[in-house]
Amino acid sequence: MRTWILTWILPTLLYRPYLHIIFILGTLSLACNDMTPEQMAINVNCSSPERHTRSYDYMEGGDVRIRKLFCRTQWYLCIDKRGNVKGTQDPNNSFSILEIRTVAVGIVAIKCIESEYFLAMNKSGRLYGKKSCNEECNFRELIQENKYNTYASAKWTNNGKEMFVALNSKGSPMKGKKSKKEHKGSHFLPTS
Repeated sequence: MRTWILTWILPTLLYRPYLHIIFILGTLSLACNDMTPEQMAINVNCSSPERHTRSYDYMEGGDVRIRKLFCRTQWYLCIDKRGNVKGTQDPNNSFSILEIRTVAVGIVAIKCIESEYFLAMNKSGRLYGKKSCNEECNFRELIQENKYNTYASAKWTNNGKEMFVALNSKGSPMKGKKSKKEHKGSHFLPTS
């Protein structure tokens, strides 16, 4: 009979800590379920109330990002003190530091911080710098499948085709009429 009592008591002693743990976990989950829907939206994960949520506010307007635009042709886009648009291979060139401001959903204005010129495209597709921002300074920012961004004029098209900001293999700006979304000169990687 002693062997029967020992075999009956031993499993009970081993299972008690597990029952306590299950009881405590059940209590915690009930505490999370007592929240209002607003609290649940804020605290999706009870164990970490300060969970980071992704924000897409920059797409709605007013957001400003300070970036350099590095082209797939190995040039940084820059706007010099005379308003000339060109490429530089110097990563420390102060004229390549750009302010990308969201104007509307998917539409941005690009401004060189040093020269205070906005990137603009005229009707013929030529890129130039402009001191004041207007419709010619608005570009449609599209994120491509290869993780690069393209910038097409929001105002001008060439026979219904978009005209893109692009730098050729020598760092010179390409006319929008000759640029295509598939051309690597129109692909830019925003870098810090």
